[in-house]
Amino acid sequence: MGSKIEYVDSSQIYATNYVRNSKAIGVLWAIFTICYAIIIVVAFITPEWIGNVEGENPGKFGLWSVCYADENGEICKGRLDTIMTMSNKAFQGSAALIGLAVVASILAICAMMLFFFCHSTTVFHVCAWLQLISGACLMAGCAIYPVGWSESDVAKVCGDKTDKFDPGDCGFRWAYLLAAIGCLDAIILTTLAFILATRHVTLQPEPQYAPASLYKGKN
Repeated sequence: MGSKIEYVDSSQIYATNYVRNSKAIGVLWAIFTICYAIIIVVAFITPEWIGNVEGENPGKFGLWSVCYADENGEICKGRLDTIMTMSNKAFQGSAALIGLAVVASILAICAMMLFFFCHSTTVFHVCAWLQLISGACLMAGCAIYPVGWSESDVAKVCGDKTDKFDPGDCGFRWAYLLAAIGCLDAIILTTLAFILATRHVTLQPEPQYAPASLYKGKN
């Protein structure tokens, strides 16, 4: 009479479960990476960073454009191709930095195509560094932006009490808050991408050891 005893390597079970879970987490990471890019693109192009819609001279400011209200609606000034000639240097620097953040986020999305050709560890590392650059530029742009509130064009809408880091009669609008959410999103996505890359490395099997998952014995 013979008996068969099977031993299953617990480390292989853990690795299998991790790979299955990491694929699901990787899909979520990719979805939120696309959402992050959409968030900062909208924040970059929208003149809704600060504004005063109830004052004597109602208007709204973005990174590179400003909209004034008149009897016929809104008149918006500023074009994307005139960023480098803006008179408000703080807004100019902020627009340039957040523009770089947008480019880096789009490159991170394009880099995901490398999953079809390269090892996933390499792709996660590339995307993580691109997201780190994007997040750093976005945070720097958001930090520099309030320095431009002391300029005369801002005081025209926000009142004479405006100063650096003091918007006066103007308030924060939704695009600035969206950019702040993007900063937090960038930190989370970058951290997650590095974790997915490094954890995948630690679970790689060592070639010098043969897997001992089955033992057969006879009585």
